[in-house]
Amino acid sequence: MSLAPQQLENAASRYASEAIKCDSQGARGMAIANYQKAIDALVQLLHLYPTSKLNSVYSERMRSYQNRIKALQELRGNDLEPAVDPKASPDERKSASDNRDFEDLVMKEKPDVSWEEVVGLDDAKNALRESIVYPSKRPDLFPIGWPRGMLLYGPPGCGKTLLGAATASEIAGYFINVDAASMMSKWLGEAEKNVSKLFHMARDHAEKEGLAVILFIDEVDSLLGTRNSEVGGEVRTKNQFLTEMDGINGKGKDLKLYVIGATNKPWSLDWPFLRRFQKRIYVSLPTVEARQNLFELYTSPLKKDAKLKTLELARLFDGYSASDIKDVCQAAQMKVVNEMFTAANYKEPVAEEVKPQPREITMLDFREILERRKPSVSSEMIRAYYKWSAQFKAL
Repeated sequence: MSLAPQQLENAASRYASEAIKCDSQGARGMAIANYQKAIDALVQLLHLYPTSKLNSVYSERMRSYQNRIKALQELRGNDLEPAVDPKASPDERKSASDNRDFEDLVMKEKPDVSWEEVVGLDDAKNALRESIVYPSKRPDLFPIGWPRGMLLYGPPGCGKTLLGAATASEIAGYFINVDAASMMSKWLGEAEKNVSKLFHMARDHAEKEGLAVILFIDEVDSLLGTRNSEVGGEVRTKNQFLTEMDGINGKGKDLKLYVIGATNKPWSLDWPFLRRFQKRIYVSLPTVEARQNLFELYTSPLKKDAKLKTLELARLFDGYSASDIKDVCQAAQMKVVNEMFTAANYKEPVAEEVKPQPREITMLDFREILERRKPSVSSEMIRAYYKWSAQFKAL
C-alpha cells in the first residue's frame, strides 16, 4: 500500500531536519544519507501523483537537497563551507559563494493553480486576496498600507502549499519558493548573511520592476521555531530574519513584497516572529460542503454507481483532510481494479477485443475503506490548533 501524500511530505521533512542536525555537527556521511532519503521520499511522491499541481515545488526542494549533497561530497576534512576552487583568490571565492545560492530558489514558472482548485478554505482565500492580490492590483486603494507577512498554519494535507501557489498564480510578478530545512543546511556557517541576500534580491525585484514578489517559506518552524540547543549560526539567522521582516513592514507603502510562511506546528514558533506575521490564518480541515466538493472532484473521472451520493460520503468521512479524501477515492478505484485483475474469469485482452473494465464503485466500497483507512489528523491535534488559534489567530 502506498503512503499518503502528506506522509511522504512529512517523511521528507523529517529526513531533511535530521540531515540539518548531522550537517551542523559535521557528520557529513549521515547528513548525505538523510538528504538522500528526503529526495527518495519526494521522488516517490512525484511518481505516485504525476499530475499534482505542486510537483514543481517538490522538484525545487529535490534540487536544493541534491546541491547540498554535492557540496558535502566536495568538502575536505572538517570544513563545513561549500567547496570552491582552492586556487581561487579570496575575492573570487567570495564571488563564487555569493552567486551560487539563489538560482534554485526562484521558480522560473509560476505555479499553475487557480483559486477554484483550492476547495473550501474561504476565510484563508479571502485573507490572502485582501493582503496580496488586491494591493498588488490597486495599491492606490490602500493609503495606509497593507499586511506583508502571512502565516498559514494547520494540519498537514489541508492545502497550505496549494494556497501559496494559487496566490502566486493570481499576481503578475515573482514567486520565490524557499524550503526552510534546505536553507538552514545549505547556508550553514554564513546563513544570516545569505538570508540578507535573499531579502535583498526580493526587494530588488519589487522596487526596480514594480512587480509583486511572494517569498514562500514552507515548514517555517524549522527555520524560526524554538530549539532546545541552538548553535550560534541558527540564533544569528533568526535575528537576521527578524530584522529583514521589520524592514519589509516599515518600508514605503508601495513595496509589493510579501512573506508567506507555512507550518504544521505554529506553537513551535518563537513569539517575536508572530508579531511580524500580521495575518495568521488557520487552514482547517474541510467542512461538509468542502468535502462534498472534493468527492465530486476526485470521483468525477471514475466509474461509479448512480446511487453513490457525494453528500453522504462527505458526512461519512468527517475529520478527513483534503489529501485524505483524495487517497480514499484513489483507494476505491484500486479496489475495483484489483477485483477485475484477480477475477477467475479474467483474460488478457487481444488487440481485436475490447479491454475489460472494472465494475462501478459503490457506497459499500467506501464504507469498507472507512474501516481500514483512518484520518491522518487526530482529534488531539485539532484541539491543539483551536487552542492556539484562540490566542493568536489573526485574519
